[in-house]
Amino acid sequence: MKDKYSQPKLEEYGRRLAALLCERYFGPQPGALLDGPAVLRFTPVRQVNLFVVQQLLAKWTEEMANLRSPYFDFEDAEVRQALTQFMNVLSRRIRLGREVFEPLLARAVTDTLRIAADPVVGFDEKLLHGRTAATREQLLEGVRYMEVEKPLFQGFLESLPATTALPREELLKQFRQYQEANYQTLHPLETVVNELSALLPLSEIDLREEEATMPTPAAPVAATPPVAPQPTPVPPVAPAPAPQVAASEPPAVPKPEPERPEVAAETLAPAAAEKPLYEKLKTERTSPPLSETLRTERTAATLAEKAPKVESLREAISINQRFGFINELFNGENMEYHAAIQKLDAMPDAATARRFVQEDLAQQYGWVRKEEHVNKLLRLIDRKFE
Repeated sequence: MKDKYSQPKLEEYGRRLAALLCERYFGPQPGALLDGPAVLRFTPVRQVNLFVVQQLLAKWTEEMANLRSPYFDFEDAEVRQALTQFMNVLSRRIRLGREVFEPLLARAVTDTLRIAADPVVGFDEKLLHGRTAATREQLLEGVRYMEVEKPLFQGFLESLPATTALPREELLKQFRQYQEANYQTLHPLETVVNELSALLPLSEIDLREEEATMPTPAAPVAATPPVAPQPTPVPPVAPAPAPQVAASEPPAVPKPEPERPEVAAETLAPAAAEKPLYEKLKTERTSPPLSETLRTERTAATLAEKAPKVESLREAISINQRFGFINELFNGENMEYHAAIQKLDAMPDAATARRFVQEDLAQQYGWVRKEEHVNKLLRLIDRKFE
């Protein structure tokens, strides 16, 4: 039978570990700030770092969506180009203090444990991400942030039709079936627990739901033997006295007892259940994210890819693409990514740049099943040299 894990216990551990790690980092330097590369290296558990970045990008797109206004034409080519450049420049200026970073880290730890315990949760929350229907390409956007069970998610997405959007319930049903058929490839929760336990002691038992205890049956009480009935003694009959005539007295009227006032039962208002930390800190913004606003009019190409020719790859690559390239093509090595982009920017033509990507970089990093990200990089190279 599948173990059940307590959501409050998962959240509590996430808060404790986040507080511990932040105290170690920010305690000696309270005014310290984290940038993007520092976030990707903050913990030795790569999945936790990636989930922090994913949350950060979601909040970033919400902020960017607030720039849209009904009074201006945001679809104008010049506006789109300027907005893209602004977004890219802003994305390279990530600065996180403890007060905003710690809640992101706590939720990332909790989500890492939840998804390791049940990959269906990861598919629903991290890949479907609230969509009622999705295509394979839309689901692939979330895979770049998955480290736990990544081969499972990738294998399932490759089995889906390329362009057909499937409803959420159908996708969840198919994923459960795929997971059951490939259970031998799953990594146990124990793997993630051991990684986190090196930072703050943890065991699987600490996370399980407490089983309801059955009431102990009362010990049987020995039956009391019945008491034999005793005859009722008859008092001796005294001779009746001669009847006397007495003055009749009015019957005594019983004194009315004062009514007891009814005491209204005090209704104790139940204390409001304390919300988890990350629920308290959820954003109250109602503006739709930028990706949702632009989804109706865009095709598979991103906003940066639709923009006109640029002079520098470094300026053309969006924050989403940059994290994708670093994670998928450069094994999470931020400095190696920047060195490669600098080389590409210095090359004389598209053919030389393409050859460097398809031969040198592909061989150096052993790219396998990385066509999606390689093709995006090649399209950006074509835009630079067109």
